Amino acid sequence: MLLALLTALTGLGPVGWAAGLLFAAGLWTLLDTAARRAGTDALGPADLVTLARAALVGGVLALVVDGAGPVPIVAVASVALALDAVDGRVARRTGTASALGARFDMEVDAVLLLVLSAHVAVLLGPWVLAIGLMRYAYAAAGRLLPWLRGALPVRYSAKAVAAVQGIVLVAAVAGAPGWVVAAALVLLVWSFGQSVVFLWRAR
Repeated sequence: MLLALLTALTGLGPVGWAAGLLFAAGLWTLLDTAARRAGTDALGPADLVTLARAALVGGVLALVVDGAGPVPIVAVASVALALDAVDGRVARRTGTASALGARFDMEVDAVLLLVLSAHVAVLLGPWVLAIGLMRYAYAAAGRLLPWLRGALPVRYSAKAVAAVQGIVLVAAVAGAPGWVVAAALVLLVWSFGQSVVFLWRAR
C-alpha cells in the first residue's frame, strides 16, 4: 500500500518497487524467525507501531534507490523518526515490553540510519557511511571479542545521540551543511566509545 501511494505521489519506478518488495520480504522472514525463537506468534501493540515504522523505512529505501528528490525522502523519514518516540511509550503503558520488541525497534533504527547515510554519502562523501555502519561494525566486533557482548547500563545520553543521528541525516537530505553531519558522527563515536570503555573495564 505504501509503495502504491508513493507511486501515485512521486512516480516511484520499478527499481524502487523492487527494493521495497525485497525489503518487505526480508523483514517478514527475519521477524518471523525472531518471533519463533522468542516463542510468540503475535505482535503486541508497540510492535505494531514498530512494524509501521519498518514499513516507512522500506519506503525510504525505495525512494533512495529510485533516485527520488529530497522532499519525499524527508517526509517519509520524518514520520518514521517521529514514530520512534511512540512505540516505547506504548510498550510501557500497555505492559507489553519485551526483548523481541526492543531488538526489533533497535534494528529498524539501524536500517533507517544505514539507508539515510548511504544517500547522504552521495551528497557529502563516503565518510558519512560511518554513521550507518557503526552499529554493524560494533556487532561484528562483538563476535570476535566476546566482552563486547556484555550488558550495558541504560544511558540516556546514548539514546539522545542515537536520536540525533536520524534527525541530522534527514536535515542533510534537506540541505544541511556537512559540518553538522560531521558533528553528529563525532558524538556517535564518543557514545560508542563510552560503551566500549565500560565493557572493557567490566570484562
